[in-house]
Amino acid sequence: MHGASREALATARERLDALTDNTSADAGKLAGELAAVTALLDREVSLRRVITDPAQAGEAKAELAGRLLGGQVGGETLDLVSGMVRSRWSQSRNLVDALEELADTAELTAAQQAGALDDVEDELFRFGRIVASSTELRAALTDRSATASAKSQLLRSLLGGKANAVTERLVARLVTHPRGRSLEGGLQSLSTLAAARRNRMVATVTTAVPLSDVQKQRLGAVLAKLYGRQMHLNLDVDPTVLGGISVRVGDEVIDGSLAERLAEVSRRMAG
Repeated sequence: MHGASREALATARERLDALTDNTSADAGKLAGELAAVTALLDREVSLRRVITDPAQAGEAKAELAGRLLGGQVGGETLDLVSGMVRSRWSQSRNLVDALEELADTAELTAAQQAGALDDVEDELFRFGRIVASSTELRAALTDRSATASAKSQLLRSLLGGKANAVTERLVARLVTHPRGRSLEGGLQSLSTLAAARRNRMVATVTTAVPLSDVQKQRLGAVLAKLYGRQMHLNLDVDPTVLGGISVRVGDEVIDGSLAERLAEVSRRMAG
C-alpha cells in the first residue's frame, strides 16, 4: 500500500491494538466479524467503491456502514470498520486488504492471549512444508473448480483436532477465500504477522542435519544481532542444502551468495 492507504492502515492497526489490549474485548469474535465484513466487501464491488469514494464525506460513509452492519456485528467491530471507512484509501481494494489483515491479526492476538502463539507459528510453518512437499495436496487446496465446502472438509481431515483452532481458522480462510494470494505467500504472510505480535522477525532455517538446542540458541542470537530484532526460527532439514545451512529472512537469503555473513554465522554457532 502507498500514500493515503498506508496511513489509513496504520491508524486502523492502532485502533485494533487499543481494542485488543482491553481484556474485555473478545479478539476471536472480532476476528470472525472482521473476516465476514472482508468477505462482504470483496463480493460487493459497487458497495466497496461507494464507501471508499473520496468525493463522499467520511461521516456519510460511516453512517452507511452503520446501517448495513448494525445488528450484524458487535459494537467494537462496527466502531473499527466505521473508522476505516472515514479514512481515505488510495484504491478501494486496499480497504478490503486492510480488513483482512486486521481479521488475521485479531486471530493471532486471541492465540497470544491464550498463550498459544508459539504453537500457531509452528503449525503454520509445518503446514506450509507439508503443502510444499505434496503436489497433489497443493493442487486440491488451490483447485478453482473445487467448492469451499470440499476444501474445508479436506482441511478438517488434515488439521482437525491436531492443530490449534486459530491455525485451523486462519488456514481455512486462506484456502477458501485466497483473494488472489498464493497458498505459500498467504502462509508466509501469516507467519510474518504472528512474529510481529511480539516484535519479532521470521527466519526460515534449512540445515543439512538437525540443529542442537545450543546451536538454535546461538543462531537466534546471531541473527538478532545482525537484524536488530528478535527472531522466530522456522526450522527445516534438507541434506542437499548449500554449505550445510541456508537462512531466509524476508527476501534475503544467507547462503553462498552471502558467503562472508554465512561464514560468520557458522563460526559463531560453533562457539
